[in-house]
Amino acid sequence: MKLAPRMIQSMEILQLPLMALQERIDQELAENVVLEQVANRTEEYKQDPPEVDYDAPKTEIDRREMVNDDNNASDFERLLEISKEWPDDNYTSGSRPSSNRIEEDGDRQNDVMANCENRPETLHDHLLEQFYCDAPEHLRDFGEYLIHNLDPNGRLQSSLPELAQVFGANITHADAEQALKLVQRLDPPGVGARDLRECLLLQITPETPLGEIMATLIGDHLDDVLQNRLPLIERKTGYSLDAVKAAIEQMRTLEPYPGRIFDAPAIQTITPDLKVEKNDADVYVVELIDEYVPQLRINRRYVRMLEANPDAATKEFIKRKIESAKWLIDSIEQRYNTLKRVAQSIVDQQLEFLDLGPEYIKPLKMQDVADVVGVHVTTVSRAVDDKYIATPRGIFPLKRFFGGGTKTTDGEDVAWENIRLKLKEVVDQEDKSDPLSDDALVAELAKHGFNLARRTVTKYRKAMNIPSSRQRREY
Repeated sequence: MKLAPRMIQSMEILQLPLMALQERIDQELAENVVLEQVANRTEEYKQDPPEVDYDAPKTEIDRREMVNDDNNASDFERLLEISKEWPDDNYTSGSRPSSNRIEEDGDRQNDVMANCENRPETLHDHLLEQFYCDAPEHLRDFGEYLIHNLDPNGRLQSSLPELAQVFGANITHADAEQALKLVQRLDPPGVGARDLRECLLLQITPETPLGEIMATLIGDHLDDVLQNRLPLIERKTGYSLDAVKAAIEQMRTLEPYPGRIFDAPAIQTITPDLKVEKNDADVYVVELIDEYVPQLRINRRYVRMLEANPDAATKEFIKRKIESAKWLIDSIEQRYNTLKRVAQSIVDQQLEFLDLGPEYIKPLKMQDVADVVGVHVTTVSRAVDDKYIATPRGIFPLKRFFGGGTKTTDGEDVAWENIRLKLKEVVDQEDKSDPLSDDALVAELAKHGFNLARRTVTKYRKAMNIPSSRQRREY
């Protein structure tokens, strides 16, 4: 099957989340002169514009199709000049005349620039400001070079001799070490370290509680600490088990990635595309949330211009723009219809999830929804991609409702999500002084009707960031 550009556009519109769709519509409003936004979608504007005879000499039209962007721009300017002769009586409150769109876009850009927040301070900016206050003149260039070679976590990316060699200037090993020590004294504590061990040691001061024990554990027994081999540490160091446990607890206050506080990602807000609520008949009904999406229509002034039989170039230009606008409006309406039908089918099959909670989710495949809606499974995939739905249980991505499963010993279908929840419950309730191994977890899950292989349990345990039995043990 050969995909036409309009079919590709329709699939792209279906796949766009709500905010991306709004951006796409704003772009089309700026590029298509016959497309306009209205404040309210009344019955009048739901109707298609009257059909217009687009007939024109085909050879002339074919030649016009091949014109370059400069010629299209001149046609656009001519069209704006012609449109001034037509009255504006068909505009409703809230609609935007196309001839004023350029000015409004300029005002909108100025508003956006005025409301943009300042660039946040980076780790390098923060360190350089401190470094220049105390660093000697002869160490400033190399110290600045070291700061710019820190990764986002605040770690030095290469060894000091390599950096000194690449720096190129006459820098002695002693001066390089002195410059690095100056960088390592900066805030936040731990920056400029070459590995995890050095990063943690840099954060220990004489005032740090249990600092001497912590320094010993980090400097000589860090691997044993990470593997929770506390009795071995007790025998090697001579510290009591209680002292080792107290020092390890204090170590949890140290920051292994001191630079990441400056690299925190911006908080992304989620705008759901749909919401589901119970109606008066106590039935869950899906509704679209389209309050953020501008309502569109075709400017009828340009339709009347076509009826006035303008010259061939203007006629062809308006024709292309009207067809493009109609296809965009149809694609958005088709997106709404498909998305609502798909979401309603999902809700109808996950009623227990909505009534009782996530632990009652059922195994559901996209093919099952596609069969109910009567579309191809790839259409369902595009419809649920990056879309969110507001439910009585919270806001969830539509993909959250899909997932495979298995059968219990009683022959009941159970989703993998339920198995993961049960695994977490078993681990939380285990005796921490004698935690369950993966083989023991398999046996415990079998008591609840889940017959799983050991490798499956291990895979889910690691995916859920649950440590091994040795690391979970409490002494």
